[in-house]
Parts: sequence; C-alpha cells; structure tokens
Amino acid sequence: MLEKALTGSRRYWVWIFFLLAITGIGFIYYLKQFSYGLGITGMGRDVSWGLYIGQFTFLVGVAASGVMVVLPYYLHNYKVFGKITILGEFLAIPAVIMCLLFILVDLGQPMRFMNIFLYPTPNSVLFWDAVVLNVYLLLNILIGWTVLGAEKKGIAPPKWIKPFIYISIIWAPSIHTVTAFIYAGLPGRHFWLTAIMAARFLASAFASGPALLIILAMFIRRFTKFDPGKEAFQTLGKIVTYFMITNVFFFGLEIFTAFYSQIPGHIHPFQYLYAGIEGKGRLVPLMWTSAILAVFSLILLVNPVTRKNERTLSMASAAVFISLWLEKGFGLIVGGFIPNPFEEITEYWPTIPETWITAGVWAIGFLILTILYKVAVSIREEEIA
Repeated sequence: MLEKALTGSRRYWVWIFFLLAITGIGFIYYLKQFSYGLGITGMGRDVSWGLYIGQFTFLVGVAASGVMVVLPYYLHNYKVFGKITILGEFLAIPAVIMCLLFILVDLGQPMRFMNIFLYPTPNSVLFWDAVVLNVYLLLNILIGWTVLGAEKKGIAPPKWIKPFIYISIIWAPSIHTVTAFIYAGLPGRHFWLTAIMAARFLASAFASGPALLIILAMFIRRFTKFDPGKEAFQTLGKIVTYFMITNVFFFGLEIFTAFYSQIPGHIHPFQYLYAGIEGKGRLVPLMWTSAILAVFSLILLVNPVTRKNERTLSMASAAVFISLWLEKGFGLIVGGFIPNPFEEITEYWPTIPETWITAGVWAIGFLILTILYKVAVSIREEEIA
C-alpha cells in the first residue's frame, strides 16, 4: 500500500520536499548539538527541561487522543466515526514517533536513549513511559495497517485484531497518565506537585488531539474526494468543547488552591508565568496569548450556532490547539523550574539551534503523517470511484 504515497499532485510533492528541507536543516543543527553538547540550547542547571520535553509532553496527549474516535467506533459501534477512525489511528503513529525523537534529542547522546532499555530501572517513571509509548506505537501501526488493508480488499477486518483494538483503548490513557506521573512525583517542584496533574493532562489531550484531527480532516476534505462526514466533525466538536471546559476548570482549581493556601512555592510559578517576578517575565505574553485563545475558543464552541458552522469550528479548533500547545508544550514545563528551590529566577528561552531541531522533529512527524494519510485517502478514493 505504501506505493500510493509515491504518486501525487505537484502540490503534494512541494509539501513533501518542504518537509524534507526543514528536516535537513534540523538534522544539521542536531549534528552540531551532537558534537558540542546541550550547551547550544537555552537549558542549564536551573531549567534542565525546555522546548524538547515540552513538545514531548504535548505530543503524548495528541497520541493518546486517538482513543476519542477509536472507542466510540469499535466499542459502541458509532458508525459516524467509520471514516475518520483511521485518521485518528494514523495521527497517533507520528505523534508517538515525535515523542520518542524529542526524548532522543533531549538526552543529548543517542546511546543514552538506548540505556533506558539496556539498563532498565523499574523504579523510574521515565522507563515505564518509554515502555508504554513503544507499545502504543506498535499497537497503532498494527491496528491501522491491518484495518486499512482489509478495507482495500473490501473485506471485514480479521477477528484476531479486535483484542488489540480493545487493548489500545485501555492503553491510550495510560501513556499520558504515566507521563503526568513524571512531573507529579517530584516533591521539589511545587508547580507540578498536584494530584490532578494526570487528570489535567488527559483533559487537555482529549481537547487538543480531536481539535487537530478536525483541522486535518477538513484539510483533507478540501483537497481530496474523501469526506469524513459533517456529523463526524460535529461530534468531534462536542468532544473538544467538553474537554476544553474540563481543562479550564482544572486549571481554575490549581489557581484557587495555590492562592487560597498562600503557599509561596505554589504561588510563585503562576506569578512568574502570568505577571512576572522582579521584572522578569519572558513567558508572560505567551501565557496570556494561551489564556485569550482558550476563552475565544470556548466562546465559539459553547455556542451551538458557531460550533455547527464549520468555518468557526475550524477557527475554534485552531485556537484550542495553539492555546494548549503554548500552555502545555511550553509554559507548564518551564514554569515548574522557575523560581528554583533557592527562590532564584533563571529565565529560559530556546536558542536558534534548539528551535530548528524542534522544527526538524515536527517536520519528520508531518512527513510520516502525510505519507500515512496519502495511503489512507487514496484507498478511500478508490472505494468512492
């Protein structure tokens, strides 16, 4: 089936070569990082996790969100998701691959990544995170490719694949729960030390992932003959609405707990992110942009008129995705390190090499996604013809 990715329009190949170019630039900067070390990044002693781990954290949620279409379709026989489920499964594959690549570039040397498996430490949450991510990746490759292959032949998926589908449904929330435990289990970081960290992660995941899926599916419908169906978009819109409301509610709980308790360790990260401390507030514009986009998206999503309008639904989905990317893929990670345990403020900002390496990883992800979607859409177009 991969041969279908070797044919396409001029627009398709321009996009492919654009992604390859970004990947190439990112790889050149990675070679520089490989030679010089992580000193070329903006990270240091006080902020040891930055853009790389922020992207990893955010993308784990995007990967886990595939269950939002898989569960209704396979477990509840929700036929509306019949056409879009494969897009959700194929979205999870590049998302997990990007997660693993961001861990790889953050560790500095590739062999350090292999040490996770060569010298396993079961008492480390990071070890279990690597395990659940790799298993989830294999599950989605197996399920997605098997089901698509059956559709290509015009037959029902084999019965042996169903147990793996049910396992993937259970497995999806686990990958983000384990990721949340990496942060929630650190007593020295008050910003992350909260019992609802995993719940916050899942709520944001089940909002950002379906939001991205709406955007991708609308893009596919515009440029191909494949139409996932208007009802599928509306159902996904409701899912994004409910979980975005839940995410904002959980964030409000954190704000109340921090400021009502008046515990300095819990208050200071919020102050730094949204107001700045001692004249230092490099992330303040980003965090307020995230907050404004969250409010804007909820205005469009809660109102049935704007949610049912696909143009405003796509705007709301984009606002949700960008808002959560800023809040979770940047602010949440960096905010946990500022101030440091000595109440000192060391600000962090990604360097140019760090940014290009990040762009390169995203380009690899979109390249894989493009190839998978090209195969899936081509098969669906053959069914229509």
